[in-house]
Amino acid sequence: MSSLNEAIKQLLSIEGATGAAIVDYTSGMALAQGGSPGFDLGVAAAGNSNVVSAKLRTMADLSLESDIEDILITLGSQYHLINVLNSDGSKGLFVYLVLDRTYANLALARHKLKTFAKAITI
Repeated sequence: MSSLNEAIKQLLSIEGATGAAIVDYTSGMALAQGGSPGFDLGVAAAGNSNVVSAKLRTMADLSLESDIEDILITLGSQYHLINVLNSDGSKGLFVYLVLDRTYANLALARHKLKTFAKAITI
């Protein structure tokens, strides 16, 4: 679990990051989480598991043979980034990153998230 906690620290170092979680999308359980986004990350993790699962089902229904890289949800004051992990050591997981729109650079955050996410394994 320490490697997951280290990954959370790296994710929270992204400029504008206020919360981060590594989530098992089959159960909705956050395996690691940190930060203070102003809401319950555990509840958000479970809810976003439904988003990932629904998109995966839709892709299967459409016979799309591809992996989800990320999902972006924009709110008035926040960006919510979901990065689905597709490596052998992280199948079934996604990274959930909450960014404050005032301080975050979305393009840079996506780039750093992708870089950090590649190193996450369980």
